[in-house]
Amino acid sequence: MRLRQLEAFRAVMLCQTVTRAADMLYISQPAVTRLLADLEESVGFQLFERARGRLHPTAEAHLLYEEVNRSLIGVERIARAAHEIRTQQRGALHVAGPPSIALSFMPRAIADFLKNHSEIKISLGVYDSRTIVDMVIAQRCDVGIVNLSIHNTGTHGDSLLTVAHICAVPASHRLARQEVVVPSDFENELYLAHPSHLNTRLLIDTMFAAHGVKYRLAQVETQVSAALCSLVATGQGISLIDAITAMEYKGNDVRFIPFEPAVPLEFSVLTPLQRAPSKLVEPLIAHLREFAMAELDPRLVMK
Repeated sequence: MRLRQLEAFRAVMLCQTVTRAADMLYISQPAVTRLLADLEESVGFQLFERARGRLHPTAEAHLLYEEVNRSLIGVERIARAAHEIRTQQRGALHVAGPPSIALSFMPRAIADFLKNHSEIKISLGVYDSRTIVDMVIAQRCDVGIVNLSIHNTGTHGDSLLTVAHICAVPASHRLARQEVVVPSDFENELYLAHPSHLNTRLLIDTMFAAHGVKYRLAQVETQVSAALCSLVATGQGISLIDAITAMEYKGNDVRFIPFEPAVPLEFSVLTPLQRAPSKLVEPLIAHLREFAMAELDPRLVMK
């Protein structure tokens, strides 16, 4: 008993003639007749009575049709699911990202992505970059986005996006009227920094040291750039914030000013080495890049 025989049987039951069944299946009438004969031989009883050139289903055919129809609907559902998986219309992804990109930017980018992928399920987790690296190595997520330039053992890494840092000052601050801020402007200013264990802090401290600038460290530090913006708004100091976080900030109490020289923040995409990535990973990452380029000031995107 073959699938094509069952399809021919259902087509004749639905269309009531071999001619219309053949048209429905895009095959010849003799082919339909042969498939029906083969099916009758397989099941061991007559399915149709032939009278005056027409086929009349037997009582046994009606009983069999109920099961055949249910089975073929299941086969069609499987075929439809396979097509949706192949065309990235169905699937699930567990994505992990750091706060700087996962709190606001990624939810908006993912929502835009899902407009054309309505059957996909995405779980977005927010963690620090080192935790995300561990999650990728342990295969506890399908894709991790980290603000580190790394190619860790146990992961496959690729660059997603590199953005510049910009200066964040209270709207009433003396620097708020400047068009560009340079390292010397930070001399003796209260500086709201990331914790010392973060690569971003090391990169910024190295830049200030190279320019001989000594800032005053504010009383509060945090690894979440959005929290730094809120601290700037309350007058706790000034800071350097990545362009994505600055883009997402909604208040009018902070002024964001270009900073020179450029201090990069690179976001990398990590996937487990132990298994091939889902077909959904590549289109999602491509969409994140396109969405960022459309949203960000091109001057703040570093090549």
